[in-house]
Amino acid sequence: MNLMLQVWAGYTRLTRRWPGIAAIIPFIPVLALWTAVSEAGLFPRAFFPGPADVVRAFFTLTYKGILPDYLQDSLIRLATGAAVGMALGIPLGILIGTSRWAHRICWPVLLFFQAIGDIAWLPILLIWFGFGLTTMTFVIVYTVLFPVVLNTVLGVESVPRDLSRAALSLGASRARVLWEVTLPGALPNIITGLRNGLGYGWRALIAVEMIVGTSGIGFMMFDARRAGSTVEIVLGMIILGLLWYIVDAWILAPLERATGQRWGLVTS
Repeated sequence: MNLMLQVWAGYTRLTRRWPGIAAIIPFIPVLALWTAVSEAGLFPRAFFPGPADVVRAFFTLTYKGILPDYLQDSLIRLATGAAVGMALGIPLGILIGTSRWAHRICWPVLLFFQAIGDIAWLPILLIWFGFGLTTMTFVIVYTVLFPVVLNTVLGVESVPRDLSRAALSLGASRARVLWEVTLPGALPNIITGLRNGLGYGWRALIAVEMIVGTSGIGFMMFDARRAGSTVEIVLGMIILGLLWYIVDAWILAPLERATGQRWGLVTS
Protein backbone atom coordinates (compact mmCIF):
# COMPACT_ATOMS: atom_id res chain seq x y z
CA MET A 1 0.00 0.00 0.00
CA ASN A 2 2.79 2.37 0.97
CA LEU A 3 4.62 1.52 -2.24
CA MET A 4 1.53 2.41 -4.30
CA LEU A 5 1.16 5.70 -2.46
CA GLN A 6 4.81 6.51 -3.08
CA VAL A 7 4.46 5.67 -6.78
CA TRP A 8 1.34 7.83 -7.05
CA ALA A 9 3.03 10.71 -5.23
CA GLY A 10 6.02 10.42 -7.58
CA TYR A 11 3.70 10.40 -10.59
CA THR A 12 1.87 13.48 -9.31
CA ARG A 13 5.13 15.38 -8.77
CA LEU A 14 6.46 14.33 -12.16
CA THR A 15 3.36 15.35 -14.12
CA ARG A 16 3.08 18.60 -12.20
CA ARG A 17 6.62 19.49 -13.18
CA TRP A 18 6.32 18.24 -16.78
CA PRO A 19 2.60 18.23 -17.75
CA GLY A 20 3.40 16.72 -21.17
CA ILE A 21 4.34 13.43 -19.49
CA ALA A 22 0.76 13.04 -18.23
CA ALA A 23 -0.36 12.75 -21.84
CA ILE A 24 2.27 10.10 -22.68
CA ILE A 25 1.96 7.77 -19.70
CA PRO A 26 -1.56 6.47 -20.51
CA PHE A 27 -0.25 5.25 -23.87
CA ILE A 28 2.52 3.15 -22.34
CA PRO A 29 0.23 0.17 -21.42
CA VAL A 30 -1.33 0.34 -24.90
CA LEU A 31 2.11 0.29 -26.51
CA ALA A 32 3.25 -2.56 -24.25
CA LEU A 33 0.15 -4.63 -25.08
CA TRP A 34 0.59 -3.94 -28.80
CA THR A 35 4.24 -5.00 -28.64
CA ALA A 36 3.45 -8.14 -26.67
CA VAL A 37 0.72 -9.28 -29.07
CA SER A 38 2.80 -8.59 -32.19
CA GLU A 39 5.89 -10.32 -30.75
CA ALA A 40 3.86 -13.32 -29.60
CA GLY A 41 3.18 -14.17 -33.22
CA LEU A 42 -0.55 -14.65 -32.72
CA PHE A 43 -1.16 -12.99 -36.08
CA PRO A 44 0.94 -12.90 -39.25
CA ARG A 45 3.26 -9.89 -39.33
CA ALA A 46 1.77 -8.75 -42.62
CA PHE A 47 -1.65 -8.37 -40.97
CA PHE A 48 -0.59 -7.14 -37.55
CA PRO A 49 2.62 -5.08 -37.65
CA GLY A 50 4.41 -4.18 -34.45
CA PRO A 51 5.46 -0.74 -33.21
CA ALA A 52 9.00 -1.21 -34.60
CA ASP A 53 7.59 -1.91 -38.08
CA VAL A 54 5.51 1.27 -37.92
CA VAL A 55 8.50 3.33 -36.80
CA ARG A 56 10.58 1.94 -39.67
CA ALA A 57 7.78 2.78 -42.13
CA PHE A 58 7.63 6.28 -40.70
CA PHE A 59 11.34 6.92 -41.31
CA THR A 60 11.24 5.28 -44.75
CA LEU A 61 8.27 7.33 -45.97
CA THR A 62 9.72 10.49 -44.45
CA TYR A 63 13.10 9.87 -46.10
CA LYS A 64 11.40 9.41 -49.47
CA GLY A 65 9.43 12.62 -48.97
CA ILE A 66 6.08 10.87 -49.34
CA LEU A 67 4.82 11.39 -45.81
CA PRO A 68 5.73 15.12 -45.53
CA ASP A 69 4.08 15.85 -48.89
CA TYR A 70 0.90 13.97 -48.02
CA LEU A 71 0.75 15.53 -44.57
CA GLN A 72 1.21 19.00 -46.03
CA ASP A 73 -1.61 18.41 -48.54
CA SER A 74 -4.00 17.27 -45.79
CA LEU A 75 -3.19 20.20 -43.51
CA ILE A 76 -3.54 22.77 -46.31
CA ARG A 77 -6.93 21.35 -47.28
CA LEU A 78 -8.12 21.39 -43.67
CA ALA A 79 -6.86 24.96 -43.12
CA THR A 80 -8.49 26.18 -46.34
CA GLY A 81 -11.80 24.48 -45.61
CA ALA A 82 -11.82 25.66 -42.00
CA ALA A 83 -11.00 29.25 -42.98
CA VAL A 84 -13.82 29.36 -45.53
CA GLY A 85 -16.20 27.65 -43.09
CA MET A 86 -15.41 30.22 -40.40
CA ALA A 87 -15.66 33.14 -42.84
CA LEU A 88 -19.16 32.01 -43.78
CA GLY A 89 -20.32 30.55 -40.47
CA ILE A 90 -19.52 33.34 -38.01
CA PRO A 91 -21.28 36.20 -39.92
CA LEU A 92 -24.24 33.92 -40.67
CA GLY A 93 -24.49 32.90 -37.01
CA ILE A 94 -24.36 36.54 -35.90
CA LEU A 95 -27.05 37.46 -38.42
CA ILE A 96 -29.34 34.65 -37.27
CA GLY A 97 -28.65 35.38 -33.61
CA THR A 98 -29.32 39.11 -33.83
CA SER A 99 -32.22 39.24 -36.30
CA ARG A 100 -35.60 37.61 -35.68
CA TRP A 101 -36.42 37.73 -39.39
CA ALA A 102 -33.13 36.08 -40.33
CA HIS A 103 -33.77 33.46 -37.65
CA ARG A 104 -37.24 32.67 -39.00
CA ILE A 105 -35.99 32.42 -42.58
CA CYS A 106 -32.65 30.69 -42.10
CA TRP A 107 -33.19 28.38 -39.12
CA PRO A 108 -35.40 25.77 -40.87
CA VAL A 109 -33.08 25.75 -43.89
CA LEU A 110 -30.07 25.39 -41.60
CA LEU A 111 -31.56 22.44 -39.75
CA PHE A 112 -32.60 20.81 -43.03
CA PHE A 113 -29.11 20.91 -44.51
CA GLN A 114 -27.49 19.99 -41.19
CA ALA A 115 -29.37 16.69 -41.33
CA ILE A 116 -27.77 15.89 -44.69
CA GLY A 117 -24.39 14.42 -43.90
CA ASP A 118 -21.29 15.70 -45.68
CA ILE A 119 -20.59 12.35 -47.33
CA ALA A 120 -24.14 12.34 -48.75
CA TRP A 121 -23.07 15.21 -51.00
CA LEU A 122 -20.26 13.23 -52.59
CA PRO A 123 -22.22 11.59 -55.46
CA ILE A 124 -23.54 14.88 -56.77
CA LEU A 125 -20.26 16.70 -56.08
CA LEU A 126 -18.40 14.14 -58.16
CA ILE A 127 -20.79 14.83 -61.05
CA TRP A 128 -20.44 18.59 -60.65
CA PHE A 129 -16.73 18.97 -59.87
CA GLY A 130 -15.16 15.56 -60.45
CA PHE A 131 -12.30 14.08 -58.41
CA GLY A 132 -10.46 17.15 -57.26
CA LEU A 133 -9.74 19.84 -54.73
CA THR A 134 -13.10 21.59 -55.17
CA THR A 135 -15.00 18.50 -54.05
CA MET A 136 -12.78 18.02 -51.00
CA THR A 137 -12.95 21.70 -50.05
CA PHE A 138 -16.74 21.73 -50.35
CA VAL A 139 -17.07 18.75 -48.01
CA ILE A 140 -14.77 20.28 -45.39
CA VAL A 141 -16.48 23.68 -45.54
CA TYR A 142 -19.87 22.00 -45.26
CA THR A 143 -18.70 20.00 -42.24
CA VAL A 144 -17.11 22.95 -40.42
CA LEU A 145 -19.95 25.37 -41.20
CA PHE A 146 -22.76 23.96 -39.07
CA PRO A 147 -21.01 23.68 -35.68
CA VAL A 148 -19.67 27.21 -36.14
CA VAL A 149 -23.05 28.67 -37.12
CA LEU A 150 -25.02 26.89 -34.40
CA ASN A 151 -22.56 27.74 -31.65
CA THR A 152 -22.33 31.35 -32.82
CA VAL A 153 -26.12 31.66 -32.69
CA LEU A 154 -26.10 30.14 -29.20
CA GLY A 155 -23.37 32.54 -28.11
CA VAL A 156 -25.12 35.62 -29.48
CA GLU A 157 -28.42 34.64 -27.92
CA SER A 158 -26.77 33.97 -24.56
CA VAL A 159 -25.51 37.55 -24.24
CA PRO A 160 -27.92 39.33 -21.86
CA ARG A 161 -30.13 41.78 -23.77
CA ASP A 162 -29.75 44.31 -20.97
CA LEU A 163 -26.09 44.79 -21.88
CA SER A 164 -26.97 45.80 -25.43
CA ARG A 165 -29.80 48.05 -24.26
CA ALA A 166 -27.52 49.72 -21.74
CA ALA A 167 -24.88 50.37 -24.40
CA LEU A 168 -27.49 51.76 -26.81
CA SER A 169 -28.93 54.02 -24.13
CA LEU A 170 -25.45 55.42 -23.55
CA GLY A 171 -25.22 56.42 -27.19
CA ALA A 172 -23.31 53.50 -28.70
CA SER A 173 -24.11 52.71 -32.32
CA ARG A 174 -25.46 49.26 -33.24
CA ALA A 175 -22.18 48.45 -34.95
CA ARG A 176 -20.27 49.32 -31.80
CA VAL A 177 -22.65 47.26 -29.64
CA LEU A 178 -22.10 44.33 -31.97
CA TRP A 179 -18.31 44.72 -31.89
CA GLU A 180 -17.83 45.52 -28.19
CA VAL A 181 -20.72 43.69 -26.50
CA THR A 182 -22.24 40.95 -28.62
CA LEU A 183 -19.11 39.50 -30.23
CA PRO A 184 -16.99 39.31 -27.04
CA GLY A 185 -19.92 37.74 -25.22
CA ALA A 186 -20.41 35.16 -27.96
CA LEU A 187 -16.71 34.42 -28.35
CA PRO A 188 -16.52 31.41 -25.97
CA ASN A 189 -19.29 29.67 -27.91
CA ILE A 190 -17.70 30.62 -31.24
CA ILE A 191 -14.41 29.05 -30.16
CA THR A 192 -16.27 25.93 -28.99
CA GLY A 193 -17.96 25.74 -32.39
CA LEU A 194 -14.63 26.15 -34.13
CA ARG A 195 -13.12 23.36 -32.03
CA ASN A 196 -15.99 21.00 -32.81
CA GLY A 197 -16.04 22.02 -36.47
CA LEU A 198 -12.34 21.38 -36.92
CA GLY A 199 -12.70 17.96 -35.33
CA TYR A 200 -15.54 17.02 -37.66
CA GLY A 201 -13.70 18.60 -40.59
CA TRP A 202 -10.57 16.55 -39.88
CA ARG A 203 -12.52 13.31 -39.97
CA ALA A 204 -14.41 14.39 -43.09
CA LEU A 205 -11.13 15.28 -44.80
CA ILE A 206 -9.70 11.81 -44.25
CA ALA A 207 -12.90 10.18 -45.49
CA VAL A 208 -13.06 12.29 -48.63
CA GLU A 209 -9.35 11.81 -49.34
CA MET A 210 -9.94 8.07 -49.27
CA ILE A 211 -12.72 8.35 -51.83
CA VAL A 212 -11.70 11.15 -54.20
CA GLY A 213 -8.16 12.13 -53.19
CA THR A 214 -4.93 11.67 -55.09
CA SER A 215 -2.76 12.66 -52.14
CA GLY A 216 -3.03 13.21 -48.39
CA ILE A 217 -2.96 10.97 -45.33
CA GLY A 218 -6.37 9.48 -46.11
CA PHE A 219 -5.24 8.66 -49.64
CA MET A 220 -2.03 7.10 -48.32
CA MET A 221 -4.00 4.79 -46.03
CA PHE A 222 -6.48 3.79 -48.71
CA ASP A 223 -3.76 3.34 -51.32
CA ALA A 224 -1.83 1.09 -48.92
CA ARG A 225 -4.86 -1.20 -48.90
CA ARG A 226 -4.23 -2.05 -52.55
CA ALA A 227 -0.69 -3.18 -51.74
CA GLY A 228 -1.81 -4.94 -48.58
CA SER A 229 0.53 -2.72 -46.53
CA THR A 230 -1.09 -2.73 -43.12
CA VAL A 231 1.93 -1.00 -41.64
CA GLU A 232 1.24 2.16 -43.67
CA ILE A 233 -2.44 2.03 -42.69
CA VAL A 234 -1.53 1.81 -39.00
CA LEU A 235 1.03 4.58 -39.45
CA GLY A 236 -1.65 6.80 -41.00
CA MET A 237 -4.03 6.10 -38.12
CA ILE A 238 -1.37 6.99 -35.56
CA ILE A 239 -0.51 10.21 -37.39
CA LEU A 240 -4.18 11.19 -37.47
CA GLY A 241 -4.56 10.65 -33.75
CA LEU A 242 -1.31 12.40 -32.86
CA LEU A 243 -1.97 15.40 -35.06
CA TRP A 244 -5.44 15.97 -33.75
CA TYR A 245 -4.26 15.52 -30.17
CA ILE A 246 -1.55 18.16 -30.71
CA VAL A 247 -3.92 20.61 -32.40
CA ASP A 248 -6.69 20.12 -29.85
CA ALA A 249 -4.67 19.84 -26.65
CA TRP A 250 -2.01 22.44 -27.44
CA ILE A 251 -3.95 25.02 -29.46
CA LEU A 252 -7.75 24.73 -29.42
CA ALA A 253 -8.37 23.67 -25.81
CA PRO A 254 -6.09 26.38 -24.30
CA LEU A 255 -7.65 28.94 -26.64
CA GLU A 256 -11.14 27.87 -25.58
CA ARG A 257 -10.11 27.95 -21.92
CA ALA A 258 -8.51 31.38 -22.21
CA THR A 259 -11.50 32.77 -24.07
CA GLY A 260 -13.90 31.38 -21.49
CA GLN A 261 -11.84 32.86 -18.64
CA ARG A 262 -11.69 36.26 -20.33
CA TRP A 263 -15.23 36.54 -21.64
CA GLY A 264 -17.10 33.68 -19.97
CA LEU A 265 -18.63 35.87 -17.26
CA VAL A 266 -20.58 37.75 -19.89
CA THR A 267 -22.52 34.65 -20.84
CA SER A 268 -25.44 33.51 -18.77
